[in-house]
Amino acid sequence: MHGPASSGWLLVALCAVTGAYCLARMRSGAEEQRSAAGGEALMGFGMAAMAVPAAAFTPPSWAWPVYAAVFGAAGVHALWAARTGTHHLHHLVGAAAMVYMSLVMAGSPGHAHGQGGSGVPLLTGALLLYFAAYVLLAGVRLVPVAAVAGAGVRAGWGDRPELARACRLSMGIAMVAMLLTL
Repeated sequence: MHGPASSGWLLVALCAVTGAYCLARMRSGAEEQRSAAGGEALMGFGMAAMAVPAAAFTPPSWAWPVYAAVFGAAGVHALWAARTGTHHLHHLVGAAAMVYMSLVMAGSPGHAHGQGGSGVPLLTGALLLYFAAYVLLAGVRLVPVAAVAGAGVRAGWGDRPELARACRLSMGIAMVAMLLTL
């Protein structure tokens, strides 16, 4: 992605830590937590790989179509999983955004965007609006609520819903940052 190297490395760290936490969530006792965590771990690590500053590492030309294929498969999986719950549609939009970013990066020589165009491409703008709204909604969901009866029971790291929400919020923020640099 573009932008200063220091912010790129911070984005890489944020996405990698988020992906690692999502891997820990895969050990949860709740089936719903485990099924969502795998896709979110893939998204976190994929975003970390795509956010590595170009000054540090420029991926070979074949890497972008591979990213597009991996996230295309993740999108198909999310579409299939959406039969059982609409919350998987967000994973579908995230996977589609990653495919879109991969294709843009593959099609741009030297990764120079905005050549001769004016403004933000329509699809980029639509994805920015979606993820900005998602970040705002996810942020509101993190606002503490009154303690629930039985909340004193200690849950494992994979079973903490507030951490899962914070994980999704951080990936949404990272997606906005990546789309802005596109």
